[in-house]
Amino acid sequence: MALIDNQTMVKRLVPPLDLFLAEQLVEEFVKLERRYILRDWEPAELDGGRFSEILARVLYHQDSSNLDLARDFGDCGKYIHNDNVPHAINREEAKMIFMVLTVVHKFRSKRGVCHVSPTYTANHMDARYMMEAVRWSMVEALRIFWRNDRDAAARAISELLRFDVPCVGRFEEAVVVQRTDLRPEEELLVLLHHAGESGFSRRELGKYAMRNPPAITKALDSLTSPMQRAVVCLADGRFVLTDLGHKYLREQLAAKLLLE
Repeated sequence: MALIDNQTMVKRLVPPLDLFLAEQLVEEFVKLERRYILRDWEPAELDGGRFSEILARVLYHQDSSNLDLARDFGDCGKYIHNDNVPHAINREEAKMIFMVLTVVHKFRSKRGVCHVSPTYTANHMDARYMMEAVRWSMVEALRIFWRNDRDAAARAISELLRFDVPCVGRFEEAVVVQRTDLRPEEELLVLLHHAGESGFSRRELGKYAMRNPPAITKALDSLTSPMQRAVVCLADGRFVLTDLGHKYLREQLAAKLLLE
């Protein structure tokens, strides 16, 4: 199975979406997710306003057939809520998405700075709330415009995000972890995160991990052991991350997903 990347997702949306808007939408969504996964949730950096504006223009274009790449967020919303103009998409679905996008769009400008506790600031909670709203909006947009069910849309997004690992490069058929400071177990975790739900076979891990065969075998034995349970071997021999593996990667290896 081919790895899903930004362009693959765009191709699934065009048509009916305009190519430029689709590219903007996917790029902005992945950018927000990457910052969140890397625990970069400062208000000035993690802002869903641009995502909201892009998706608003997508909805306006699909509903009015008028392509306006610079149309204001508020103007897009007014058209969706206007009972006196023709509409091409399901208005109830569009209005629901706009309700969520409006909160995201205005969130940072209206939210005051406060601290819930000395160790758990509003920045983290705000970012988490905003990202869940952005994710929901993106899944709904995929469900409507990709002409697929909601579960399929959610799986597609999950795959897209798992492949978006800055330190992993794909050069034609070669997959390379572009860091030199990872332990064998960490390199395999990063590779399997990149592989997503498809996973990698032992042969593929041997091909992509720049380790000798005994080191790879030892690392897999450790990761699949009852003590760690970070990786599981499926019936067809492919290895995939477990939920524990994803949790460990997010909490312990997030900084190492970046390029050095």
